[in-house]
Amino acid sequence: MSRHIRHAAAFCALLLVALLVNAARVQVVRSPSYDDNPANRRASIARYGQPRGDILVGGEPVTGSRDTGEQLRYERAYRDGPLYAPVTGFASQKYGTTFLEHTEDEVLSGADPLLQPFPLWNDVTRSRPPGGNVVTTLDPDAQRAAYQGLAGRKGAVAAVEPTTGRILALVSAPSYDPSLLSGNGPTAEEAWTRLNSDPDRPMLNRAVRQTYPPGSTFKVVTAAAALDARVIRDLDQPTGSPDPYRLPGTTTSLTNASEGCADASLREAFMWSCNTVFAKLGVDVGLTDMAATAEAFGFNAADLRIPFSVARSTFDTSLDRAQLALSSIGQYNTRATPLQMAMVAAAVANGGLVRTPYLVERTTRRGGAILATAGSRPARQAMYPSTARRLRELMRDVVREGTGGKAAIRGATVGGKTGTAQHGIGNAGTPYAWFVSWAQRNRDPEPKVAVAVVVEDSAANRRHITGGGLAAPVARAVMEAVLNP
Repeated sequence: MSRHIRHAAAFCALLLVALLVNAARVQVVRSPSYDDNPANRRASIARYGQPRGDILVGGEPVTGSRDTGEQLRYERAYRDGPLYAPVTGFASQKYGTTFLEHTEDEVLSGADPLLQPFPLWNDVTRSRPPGGNVVTTLDPDAQRAAYQGLAGRKGAVAAVEPTTGRILALVSAPSYDPSLLSGNGPTAEEAWTRLNSDPDRPMLNRAVRQTYPPGSTFKVVTAAAALDARVIRDLDQPTGSPDPYRLPGTTTSLTNASEGCADASLREAFMWSCNTVFAKLGVDVGLTDMAATAEAFGFNAADLRIPFSVARSTFDTSLDRAQLALSSIGQYNTRATPLQMAMVAAAVANGGLVRTPYLVERTTRRGGAILATAGSRPARQAMYPSTARRLRELMRDVVREGTGGKAAIRGATVGGKTGTAQHGIGNAGTPYAWFVSWAQRNRDPEPKVAVAVVVEDSAANRRHITGGGLAAPVARAVMEAVLNP
């Protein structure tokens, strides 16, 4: 009898060992595959089982959470959704996350390890701490001024603080309400289909994800290259530029929209945006130095994140002399995001230093305790300080006496550069109206804001589409909002 008992005990022990081995296999070896299985809803139920943390602008939340009472309990809600959509993005139970909702998802959802004071206990209980908050650098008044300035028009605005790189405004128009995509029902599906089929592409973030030919606003970069290379030594010295200017190695002649550009000085050419002068300057500077200066400003950088990624602005480094002439006036293959052109204006305002732009000031726990801060941002020298000083002078002249008069602000010094960029086959597309600028209150020691505005389309007559007429007033409104809060 005892032998049978021993055999039964051994068999039971073997079954127990097999049970333990299988449990370990399921919980340890196979756990990742079960976690990633689309049929496993535990992670989604936990993720949406508590309110999401908030994104803050000016100390106030622009996001929230709505209790649906369903299995996926909380949906994302947005205050002034279209105004902040290029910054917040969306957080959807069906379509995932974008922009800050994506890059800061661990903090907002409560999954960030820094939010867990007792990680082992949370692992045992499978509980999730409350989501943290993301505090942005945005100036709410500047953001609203930019949004209202573009009302009814397609385009984008980017504004930064020159000395720090803090992004003060980031607007794209037309926009959309992210709350339409928050749920997982037929309403969200209909909104997703409608937004993606809209020819105006309201979900495209034109401020950071769309590149445009910068047109004459790129002449700031060309002027910096010419001054740094000492191709130009005196702002008032004639440049020896013919009008028209034959593109090197071709029979094509470049002309100007304004008169008086033949042999104009850099000051006159910058004020009246003479294409012939800057095309010749680009060729005189040469491809190597032009490309080096453009890259010092941030062109051709593929790794810019604010914290979400920014489309690469480009200056072609494999050009013949005719192509270089066109690239030097912001045409041919030269492309830039509005944020990149705001960085160009900011470098001029900041003595030639380019500060890496950023959008998140700090992240905090729900109660306000700081998790992480932005810290100091890297800087690089885009041009000599003496060159920046002379460019500030040139940009002031544009606003005081030239094409940028609509950007002038009482009680402040404003510098700017207008641009009208041709595009399309045979330049048949409606021109893009550009304006880049910076502003400084007369009582302040340094400029407080740099802005880039692009108006992508307009109902105006093609001949009346200018950066000074369409984009400069929008920039002025943004600068006024920052200078006079």
